[in-house]
Amino acid sequence: MHLARIPGLGSLLFRDALCRINESDKKVAYLTFDDGPIPEVTPTILDILSKYGVKATFFCVGDNVRKHPEIFQRLIKEGHTIGNHTFHHMDGWKASDENYISDIAQCAELVKSNLFRPPYGRLKFSQYKRVKEKYKIVLWDVLSGDYDMSLSGQKCFEIVKKNTRPGSILVFHDNIKAQNKISELLTKTLDYMGDSGYMLKPLSSTI
Repeated sequence: MHLARIPGLGSLLFRDALCRINESDKKVAYLTFDDGPIPEVTPTILDILSKYGVKATFFCVGDNVRKHPEIFQRLIKEGHTIGNHTFHHMDGWKASDENYISDIAQCAELVKSNLFRPPYGRLKFSQYKRVKEKYKIVLWDVLSGDYDMSLSGQKCFEIVKKNTRPGSILVFHDNIKAQNKISELLTKTLDYMGDSGYMLKPLSSTI
């Protein structure tokens, strides 16, 4: 079963992590992408965002930045913001604290940002306490499910449409799992947001 939102216990446990921005009086949502940059998906996303004049935040895997620096530089030049997503897309639940912190630091050598999103949304409380000393940990308010191979682009769009509210942080992916649906999903989302009076923005390093 796909959960669009962080379970309540998770948001209470990681109370300093950002799941939603207080925009109760404005129709503003925040567009984010995880796992890239990769040549199979990220340039397509950048082309669509450019067409609509929308900026987003990309939580980048350090090893992908190392392999594809030209795509990384493109997204920065086009005005998108970046965040740290570990160097090896590391699952905090399966890693020692020292290895996890070291992997974040390795990514930080290439991705200069104070924003951090844990891959899979998974990190131990002991890791959380250390990471939050240096980074603003960003989770989400709406998880599109585009990484789920059993969900169609239309179903993912319906998840986004149903759950978006003012201040929502939306999560999409520029990875291989999302490759076959991201164009449809992103285009429908941008059309819907525009028609509904929503402004889509990137996250700021000052949040």
